[in-house]
Amino acid sequence: MHKIAPVWKWLFIILLAIIAVAAAFHFDGAVRAWVIEHSNRTTKQFMRNVSRYGDWPAHVVAGLFLVAIAWWRGSKRWVRIGLTMILACALAGIAARGLKITTGRARPSVKQELGWNGPRLSPKYNSFPSGHTAATTAFFGVLFFAKRRLALCLLPIPLLIAASRLYVGAHYLSDVICAAIIGILCAWLCFRACLRPQVGRES
Repeated sequence: MHKIAPVWKWLFIILLAIIAVAAAFHFDGAVRAWVIEHSNRTTKQFMRNVSRYGDWPAHVVAGLFLVAIAWWRGSKRWVRIGLTMILACALAGIAARGLKITTGRARPSVKQELGWNGPRLSPKYNSFPSGHTAATTAFFGVLFFAKRRLALCLLPIPLLIAASRLYVGAHYLSDVICAAIIGILCAWLCFRACLRPQVGRES
């Protein structure tokens, strides 16, 4: 069985990303309407808590805890993985923050002014992309590239955090999808830079 050439593999991945982004923008309104229709107080409160504790500080704390445990157990590889997860989370957060300010997209809760408004510092116009989603996708993305089976077991965490941003009305579907792509890209770059040479080695 022939392997897919790297160039075609990358073209396929880029095509999938473009389709995902286009579909996300197309279904922004429909998803927002569905969330409003199926919203209830109990679930909304739960999702607010998920959002509150699913931002980058919680990921940094989790990463530092992982590093501390790995260092205590003498696992250099897991120390590197934990530090790389924190690095990817920070990189994605910075990238998302820059785009938020630059694009100035109004959040779903802003009714009187929709669309893109250019550079804005106000949180009301920091919808695109979702910082929570970018950070959590980058954080767990590194784990996916390093330890795929473990990452798949933890997949519900980033998915729940991303869903919470939609449910509480902080973002549109396209904000979340684009943020996830940014997070995956940051995770891949950090993995390549910090962990790729050590793959397969146990410490």
